[in-house]
Amino acid sequence: MVNASLLRGNAVLSSTLITILDKCKSMLELKQVHALVITLGLSQDESFVSRILSFSALSDSGNVHYSLLVLLSLSNPTIFNWNTVIRGYSKSKNPNKSVSVFIKMLRVGILPDYLTFPFLAKASARLLNRELGMAFHAHITKAGYASDRFVSNSLIHMYASFGEILHARKVFDGILMKNSVSWNSMIDGYAKCGDMGLACELFDSMPQRDVLSWSCLIDGYVKSGACGDALAVFEKMRVLGPNPNEVTMVSVLCACAHLGALDKGRTMHRYVIDNGLPLTLVLRTSLVDMYAKCGAIQEAFNVFRGVSKEPGDVLIWNAMIGGLATHGLVKESLDLFTEMLIVGVKPDEITYLNLLSACAHGGLVKEAWYFFEYLGKHGMALKSEHYACMIDAMARAGQIAEAYQFLCQMPIQPTASMLGALLSGCMNHRKFDLAEIIGRKLIELEPHHDGRYIGLSNIYAIVRRWDKARSMREAMERMGVKKSPGYSFVEIYGALHTFIAHDKTHPSSEQIYRILNFVVSQMKHTVDYENQEYFFAR
Repeated sequence: MVNASLLRGNAVLSSTLITILDKCKSMLELKQVHALVITLGLSQDESFVSRILSFSALSDSGNVHYSLLVLLSLSNPTIFNWNTVIRGYSKSKNPNKSVSVFIKMLRVGILPDYLTFPFLAKASARLLNRELGMAFHAHITKAGYASDRFVSNSLIHMYASFGEILHARKVFDGILMKNSVSWNSMIDGYAKCGDMGLACELFDSMPQRDVLSWSCLIDGYVKSGACGDALAVFEKMRVLGPNPNEVTMVSVLCACAHLGALDKGRTMHRYVIDNGLPLTLVLRTSLVDMYAKCGAIQEAFNVFRGVSKEPGDVLIWNAMIGGLATHGLVKESLDLFTEMLIVGVKPDEITYLNLLSACAHGGLVKEAWYFFEYLGKHGMALKSEHYACMIDAMARAGQIAEAYQFLCQMPIQPTASMLGALLSGCMNHRKFDLAEIIGRKLIELEPHHDGRYIGLSNIYAIVRRWDKARSMREAMERMGVKKSPGYSFVEIYGALHTFIAHDKTHPSSEQIYRILNFVVSQMKHTVDYENQEYFFAR
């Protein structure tokens, strides 16, 4: 056995081991170095312990459970050691464990510091556990950290995650020396709660805006469905604000995807390239998603294939498979899934959701059942969206009775998307008796949704039950439900033009209707000519 005290005095050996630890790329490498550290009697040395804990708890390649075992093996762990593991669990798939570790820490007599509570607030936010979060807030006040800006900023984020925006604002107003994180957290909080009016008001009153301030506002508009406003803020940012970064561009590309603004999306892609922004995984995935949703499948594939020679992450594969599925390219999406397995990328619940969607579009009920059952057998969480896709697959294929039976036997309550998929199948395959039942269930589920009443009214109209159709319109009036006009939009030279039926608000509407009337007259002329040909052919 090598003399430990001698080794501790050997600065070269310690430095070498620390360098090796800092270069670890996987848990296998870390465990090998850790084993050597233990063998040399250095397992309690803080310079080694802190690095081992940091990699195992915080690295994407780490193992937070391993970090807990290391922590519990220490004879005298520091608050920094405890905080590292608590932080690791707060961003893991099991944030509850950060609370358990915190309780262990208190029991052994270690008091939390100003770094402990932000990680616990993050865990509470991810768990959406309002009571737990408020309990930590009380603990923060008791421990004397209520005035700490770092702690307060984390509380703003936590309360906003719960939808408790008034609590978040109270914390924000109580910060004496606000920094950019304080302002940005509050703007993001309003955006999360869908209050873009107050988000803009706060944004305008900021003493100084950074790239995150603009990004929060843009992202807020995207999440609230106001994608046109998001793009308008982006253009304003390019004139008045700092240069957008890759985080900004993810939100902007998402807005382009929702609007189907392909030319705008291409412009944003060029902006990313021209300004040398780092093509992070999230940004690459956003590009693939944008091109796919805009119907430019080949361009989506070009970005997907041009990523790197590495297999990549499941997120970008999901975006590509989902894009193919959305456009009915069923064989291509299934082939890409096979390729994904071959290169060693592990599919997740979203992958199988995309595959179920592809099967539904392609009428592949047998294959849909295979993927659906595979999810359950391999311990993945079956969510309402998976059930909805399964119902959609059966309903589209004409298996209406089977789909209804599946719906009735599910272990979860039916959602509007499930019932909507079945209703669509009933209408397509003329199963109007069942369509009426499903239509009524949809109204019960969403009594203030205009489309539910109109859908059932249309069913009654098809079967000529005019009194029932009229009663649906009357029910809408009694409930105070207004019919939202459907609208379309077209992108011309990068500009989006929105319109509804009989719309004359566009500045060029007179010219548009003149051309439209000409097209209609030409169509009528063509139909009349074809009818004449048919008559003489007989």
